[in-house]
Amino acid sequence: MIRHRWLIALAAIATVFIFVAADHADARAGRGGSMGSRGGSTFSAPRATPTAPSTAAPIQRSTTQPNAATTGAAGQAARPGLLGGGLFGGGMLGGLAAGFIGAGLFGMLFGHGMFGGMGGFASILGLLLQIGLVIVVARLAFAWWQRRNAPSYATQAASPVPGAGPQAFGGLGSMFGGNAPAAPAGEPVTLDKADYDTFETLLADVQAAYSAEDLSALRGKATPEMVSYFAEELADNASRGVINRVTDVKLLQGDLAEAWRENGHDYATVAMRFALTDTTVERASGRTVEGGSMGEVTELWTFMRTRGGGWLLSAIQQA
Repeated sequence: MIRHRWLIALAAIATVFIFVAADHADARAGRGGSMGSRGGSTFSAPRATPTAPSTAAPIQRSTTQPNAATTGAAGQAARPGLLGGGLFGGGMLGGLAAGFIGAGLFGMLFGHGMFGGMGGFASILGLLLQIGLVIVVARLAFAWWQRRNAPSYATQAASPVPGAGPQAFGGLGSMFGGNAPAAPAGEPVTLDKADYDTFETLLADVQAAYSAEDLSALRGKATPEMVSYFAEELADNASRGVINRVTDVKLLQGDLAEAWRENGHDYATVAMRFALTDTTVERASGRTVEGGSMGEVTELWTFMRTRGGGWLLSAIQQA
């Protein structure tokens, strides 16, 4: 009987690790999660858009330090520990879920059953299902609360591009036929079609440079902070003897979430849904070990430029 409890517990642990591995299967540029800097709005959630209607994942890696200016009025939405990412949503709810399951496994191993009265592997699956439902409901409620309590900001109308239908996108500039909310931090910035086209070009160029492991090219398209994160990812690939190939990058839909100016720098956060083929191959043999089929990704990319300079990628957030 004890041996059976060990087998059940090990099977449950293996299931958890499988879920965790699936949660971190992305291998394109930015696979390290939400990272980078958005100036004074680094720890504030970007505005929801039609492309990314849910709350963006909070930035987890940044050289910007939290302070009163970056976590003030938006503190409720900016705290990454409340409903963060991960297998059980992270933060407070994730900690409770992981704690309950850990307690159940511990009880099984030492002969008390799952929480003393709940028996067997079926109880674990039932508990996982219940926790998952609770987290989904909590996330929906939290997103609704954020939208309901978000203050209204001034908007700027974008110029429609003739001939751009709802399904035919000729670039980011032709997608912006609605309103673009100004950011809560700093002075609002008005963007034009050339800016949006630049964002679309940078999306493809950053992925191509990352795929080619060309750090020199990345330095001309991203901030030093973002280049350092990409370098870590490429070094990790090299240590594992693999290369990440990202091809066929095509923008499908895009929306401007925020655009503002602070401390002599312009920032723009754009939600983008794009298609790509993401493949991981062995460095020595070229054999495909992961991916290889076309997929779609939705992310929020923040771009930064100094006054009169060119745009650079400064942050990536998962939608």
